[in-house]
Amino acid sequence: MNRFLVPLLAAASVFTVASCSSDSSSSNATNTVTTPTGTAPDSTAAHAGGHTYACPMHPEVTSTKPGEKCPKCGMELVHNDQVSNGKSYQMQFEPKPMQLVAGQPVTLTYTPQEIGNEKAPVPLAVVHEKKIHLIIVRKDLSVFDHEHPEFTADGNYKAAFTFPKGGDYVLFQDYTPDGSGHQLGRQVVSVQGPKYTPVKFRQDQMQWSKDGYQATLAFDKELKVGQLLGMKITLSKNGQPVTDLDKYLGALGHVVVISEDTERYLHVHPNDQADKGPVIGFNTNFEKPGLYRVFLQFNHGGQIHTGDFTINVKA
Repeated sequence: MNRFLVPLLAAASVFTVASCSSDSSSSNATNTVTTPTGTAPDSTAAHAGGHTYACPMHPEVTSTKPGEKCPKCGMELVHNDQVSNGKSYQMQFEPKPMQLVAGQPVTLTYTPQEIGNEKAPVPLAVVHEKKIHLIIVRKDLSVFDHEHPEFTADGNYKAAFTFPKGGDYVLFQDYTPDGSGHQLGRQVVSVQGPKYTPVKFRQDQMQWSKDGYQATLAFDKELKVGQLLGMKITLSKNGQPVTDLDKYLGALGHVVVISEDTERYLHVHPNDQADKGPVIGFNTNFEKPGLYRVFLQFNHGGQIHTGDFTINVKA
């Protein structure tokens, strides 16, 4: 039985995955292989200088002061013991059927493993109401899906999915083992289907509209690397401000930012706010320049809506 072994890394880390072929009509996902590029940070070293606090999703963000928030995602920093147990993890991935074909249902199966103790169960923490957030994007970042694999009696997590078109897709698993820090898994899979012309994003796209909804993306300063940025998204429907947003997975909105080459991934959490729109506020920053796609999800009128934007970050 062919399976992927996919390392799980801190969110700021990435690892490369080589697809066996860029030809969407003939590539087989089972030939994709991944290799680790790092491990979870060692929590014991952090105590050498006294108590430290770190972001659960970005363990490289630390502070000696309690109560501060991560500039990348907005989450409150927690005591370092809660961020890392010093262990490394990997994800076993198996699609059924193994040959992925556009328009045909597939079951995506994930089994988290502790490296060096692969048979031991790895309980996962509930983060934003789910244990795994599975982000699926087409390699050109023109297609975005957010799924939640469910735990099964076999000790793994499964999600049913149907790829809409052929081509290469990137699958991110966003989750946290109990007692450890946030982990990020990544695989590239190839889906058989009619060839398509990849969408090439170039210019900033700061507005989105669909089904009567409009969203405007704005930053409080110029988009450059290495600085804290206030990000705001303003929502309206049929020209009227949306002031009655419902929560989605415990928050007014979720934002995922992915670089053009899909090697950089950022899950951004909204700031605390008393109202329900029309503005959703976030804080973030960028470590490398380039083009990024920004995907927003919000809950209104009993439905989950997904908007998308394009930004260019300067050096």
